[in-house]
Amino acid sequence: MIHCQIEDGILKILLNRPEKKNAFTNAMYRELTQILSKGDQNSEVKVILISGAGNAFSAGNDIADFMKSPITHEDAPPINLLKALAQLTKPLIAAVDGVAVGIGATLLFHCDLVYAQKDARFIFPFVSLGLVPEGAASLLLPRLVGHQRASEILLFGEPISADDAQTLGFVNKVISESSALPYAEQRAKKLTTLSSGSVIRTKFLLKDGALKNAVLNQIEIEGKLFIDRLHGPAAKEALTSFLEKRAPNFEGLD
Repeated sequence: MIHCQIEDGILKILLNRPEKKNAFTNAMYRELTQILSKGDQNSEVKVILISGAGNAFSAGNDIADFMKSPITHEDAPPINLLKALAQLTKPLIAAVDGVAVGIGATLLFHCDLVYAQKDARFIFPFVSLGLVPEGAASLLLPRLVGHQRASEILLFGEPISADDAQTLGFVNKVISESSALPYAEQRAKKLTTLSSGSVIRTKFLLKDGALKNAVLNQIEIEGKLFIDRLHGPAAKEALTSFLEKRAPNFEGLD
């Protein structure tokens, strides 16, 4: 469900579950975590590039799989993936076509460069699912866009267009062609021609130290609250209603 190859110094990762809009299963979380960790340690790899097959980047969690194997502890596959993303030393580029939902959107905050096709949409549906944000989104998004804008994005979970995402600052460039991937590949290739030592140290200066520690700490704090909410009545109602294709009823549920 995840394809990867190293080509001219670029580790190309493809989320390859197009029939489910590349929604993550626990197996995919484990696999991607391993691919990222190995790629970061591989001297052949200078840049990591991630994209999604078909007409979506990722629809986030596969809800059916998620309900069968919910997160019960802080060493769960989704949380381990987020920690791995936060600790990458090599530049990570994302090419986003179609929807990026939930963790499919929050993982972008850990990318160094994000390129989105003009019809891409970004959705952070945590509150509408009776949950809380993850991936240190509650730290990184306000830092990027300010408290009020972050509140509107995370509380309402309404779709954000590619143009608005660029204005907000978490997309570098909107691509008018049918896919953002060719342009993202061009930028990845350009990075490979630069001094890898300078590239890695510049990323270190931008993301390491106090910020990295704060991000990892926030991932842990969010993870505890996420697990608590996930096993509460509001999340159970939201997830069940999603599978039953009806609107959730949160009345009397906290």
